[in-house]
Amino acid sequence: MSWSKEQMADQVVKLFTPGSSVNLGIGMPTMVASRITPEMDIMIHSENGVLGVKGRPAKDEVSPTLINAGKETISIKPGASFFDSALSFGMIRGGHIDFCVLGGMEVDAKGNLANWMVPGKKVTGMGGAMDLVNGAKQVIIMMSHADKEGNVKLVEQCTLPLTGVGVVDLVVTERGVFKPNGKGFDTLVSAG
Repeated sequence: MSWSKEQMADQVVKLFTPGSSVNLGIGMPTMVASRITPEMDIMIHSENGVLGVKGRPAKDEVSPTLINAGKETISIKPGASFFDSALSFGMIRGGHIDFCVLGGMEVDAKGNLANWMVPGKKVTGMGGAMDLVNGAKQVIIMMSHADKEGNVKLVEQCTLPLTGVGVVDLVVTERGVFKPNGKGFDTLVSAG
């Protein structure tokens, strides 16, 4: 038994504290926005200069000027604010983001993260990931447990270029919630 992507997103949401600020990376982590309830009072930050992202808009509410860092259309909650990239990265680098949720290609037992490059393959780049893993108070990786070839992505030591050293707090995959412990991974919650 394993979790669906929606169930993985629900596990991530359970890790947030009410009233916190959250940055969601591109890909699978963007699903988390639609699983957050209004009662949690979470402020979603996007490094392109938005604080107060609410999730994906309904078809009749789409605005081409409201996008997240992954260039997906978004909706905003009342009280949202907009600012330039310098201020946005100042928020990240200044430690004002409580949680960041990023995708990953590899996470190792020491909490190292590789999520931006596979040598010899075209990848879109790292965006704000290096800043986020060093500036956010807690780093959560939301990813599939194995790559397309079936290789497990929780490894003893990363072989891909690193995004950050010793930065990962928790990993959520379809098989469970894991915590790097320096020698392996502790299973905090198992999908079955």
